[in-house]
Amino acid sequence: MRASVVTIHGWHLTGVEMWPLRRRLQRHGFEVHAFRYRSRRETPEQAARCLRVFLERIPGEVIHLVAHSLGGMVVRHLFALAPVQRPGRIVMLGAPLAGSRSAARMAGTRAGRWWLGAALDRGLVGGSPALQGRRIGMIAGNRGLGVGSLLPGTLPRPNDGTVAVDETYGPEVVHHLEVPYGHFRLLLAGPVADAVVRFLEQGEF
Repeated sequence: MRASVVTIHGWHLTGVEMWPLRRRLQRHGFEVHAFRYRSRRETPEQAARCLRVFLERIPGEVIHLVAHSLGGMVVRHLFALAPVQRPGRIVMLGAPLAGSRSAARMAGTRAGRWWLGAALDRGLVGGSPALQGRRIGMIAGNRGLGVGSLLPGTLPRPNDGTVAVDETYGPEVVHHLEVPYGHFRLLLAGPVADAVVRFLEQGEF
């Protein structure tokens, strides 16, 4: 049996948008499972507690994790809560591990804080615990439109329209790949999916 893969979606998403990526992973023989959480109502730590229970139900000796955006912070909290997990590789897509400037700027207003919701709690604006004991591959977009485009002067270049490339670095990131896509396109682009597969199979991009 091939390894299992669990996908973790980002903020204000449902996981449905990761379907094209999951389909490509299935074509490469992976058994793929989608974890869903309420990104505005559950803090990343609360979502991680649910993810911990979810993973216990997944079959196989190896479980890889593929996380988009805020999902990367959920994975960080998972290993802080339960550092002993089955072996597997971790790929993150556009996850602002260093904190999101766009989110921090939006959090400066009442409406912005409401819109971001629980994702602000040791999540989008920083404060999530560095992942201990695992090394990850990060894929960061360096071209595109997103929420950052509505906040002029907020994001340095390069960025994916929502997250700046320099925000995707963290102490656990040992392999980093820049691709010419926007934040949401990271989930749809074939070359990104191919890079995810390579990392899960070989441990490098």
